[in-house]
Amino acid sequence: MAHRLEGHINNLVDKIMTDYEQGRDIDVVKDFMHPDKDDIVKIIYQIRNIIFPGYYENKNYRIYTVRNHLSMLLEDVLYNLSKQISVVLKYLPQYENVDEAALLSEGEKISLQFFERLPEVRRLTQTDLDAAYDGDPAAFNKPEIIFSYPGQFAIMVNRIAHELHLLGVPIIPRIMTEYAHTKTGIDIHPGATLGEYFFIDHGTGIVIGETAEIGKNVKIYQGVTIGALSTREGQKLHGKKRHPTIEDNVTIYAGASILGGNTVIGHDSVIGANAFITSSVPCNTKVTKELR
Repeated sequence: MAHRLEGHINNLVDKIMTDYEQGRDIDVVKDFMHPDKDDIVKIIYQIRNIIFPGYYENKNYRIYTVRNHLSMLLEDVLYNLSKQISVVLKYLPQYENVDEAALLSEGEKISLQFFERLPEVRRLTQTDLDAAYDGDPAAFNKPEIIFSYPGQFAIMVNRIAHELHLLGVPIIPRIMTEYAHTKTGIDIHPGATLGEYFFIDHGTGIVIGETAEIGKNVKIYQGVTIGALSTREGQKLHGKKRHPTIEDNVTIYAGASILGGNTVIGHDSVIGANAFITSSVPCNTKVTKELR
């Protein structure tokens, strides 16, 4: 029995090895490491600890000081993030023939640039926390929001990923936001620009596309899509604005779809539940029906 099973396995190995020789994208075996998703997820939570120093302390240490904890976190994140960035830089044409030492050095340089932006990420995160508390009468207090609200987590991850995206880091930002997507049901592309005091209520099923621009004090409910009108041209649309602009002080209720790169929702407007919008809406407008 064991001998017969071993024969079957050997035959399967031969067949799959032959299948690997077809030269497709899925057949490529690179001679360098790919990014480690587990390490990138770990980085998310370490940065979260930096953003919220008093909420997620390391329980492995009996004596806890913010400064010591921060020093260890920064050192650990710098090492891991630099390594992961050095790996994904190899996917960019300008780094194809760069040696490992130079790539690691560049990864460290980008990581340090990212760290310089963390105070701004923290400032924006505080505004999002304030918006969630002020905008949700069901919130008991702000710690409840930090610990339990999916929108708060998804926005925080996006703000981290967006800074890496702006620094030209490929792949890692998307891994981060897709991880948040799997955890919360909220899909925000790292390229999307989010203004301060952004609040996502409930959150499940929200989609915000790569080139979306969202202003200040915007509130979005579950099931909202801020997406592209059409993607039939595929990669020809890469780099073009395909997603709407939402101006300041806009509320978008559950199930609304707002589509198209030329679509602008004017400031202080309210978009009603299940509205379908493919053209711009003037400022101070209430939309409660389909608008084409």
